[in-house]
Amino acid sequence: MANSLDRAATADDVKRINALLPVKAKIFRITQETPDVKLFSISTLDGHMPFPVSPGQLVMLSVFGMGEAIFAASAGENCLEVAVKRVGTLTEALHEAEVGQTMGIRGPYGNGFSLDICQGKNLLFIAGGIGLAPIRSLIKHVLNHRKDFGHLQLIGGFRSPKDLVFKRELTEIWPASEDFDVTITVDKAGEDWQGHVGYVPDLVKKLKPQSDETACILCGPPVMLKNTFNVLEELAFSPENILTTLEMRMKCGIGQCGRCNIGSCYVCLDGPVFSLAQLRALPDEY
Repeated sequence: MANSLDRAATADDVKRINALLPVKAKIFRITQETPDVKLFSISTLDGHMPFPVSPGQLVMLSVFGMGEAIFAASAGENCLEVAVKRVGTLTEALHEAEVGQTMGIRGPYGNGFSLDICQGKNLLFIAGGIGLAPIRSLIKHVLNHRKDFGHLQLIGGFRSPKDLVFKRELTEIWPASEDFDVTITVDKAGEDWQGHVGYVPDLVKKLKPQSDETACILCGPPVMLKNTFNVLEELAFSPENILTTLEMRMKCGIGQCGRCNIGSCYVCLDGPVFSLAQLRALPDEY
């Protein structure tokens, strides 16, 4: 019997190898979103988008000599946009990076948001903190294909007014867009804050968004998700039309490390986007 190491590489082998091989890229713009969140615009060394991404898909960023981590990505002009919250060693290294610095990027990973479920429906976006980043990628797509979707509503929750990520989009661009309602709440307000104060599930219950012909897309901390799921079901949202992304569980991105499994499901291969109906069929580990 021939040794498996002697056989010719198949297309699947090449794909698997390439999935682990970062593309060398550079930072050409850095935007300070909040005191601990920066938005990185990343291109190839010759100024092009490293690869196309669909809304909700993920990329792996690596700082040479430091390691890598997975992030939600949005398509920008000749670049990919990645929001990074400073929470550990690798993200600290990214926050210390400067324009022009090279890094590794690989991907895209995951299934992304189902446009089949969203198309033709009203859309309710619910985001908590940095959870707005993957939702932003879908919002950008929707606004670029506005006639394919109905009424838009965003409910966003943040710790404080200074923690609003994508503040210009939240307060200026999106509210000025066609048929797009934006409501923001904060956990702790300063003297100058004129908006809502409180937690996202409570605000959803207060606003009572309409469930008819509406798809809901959520991303945020697990406790916010679980409490908001309950509110949405009380408001008669169909579990099949409630989508969330679990990218925080992903590690390798290609189903090899086993770190992201929920029961028999691998978040990186079967997700990271799941409907609530799909999650209800899995062990309660998300």
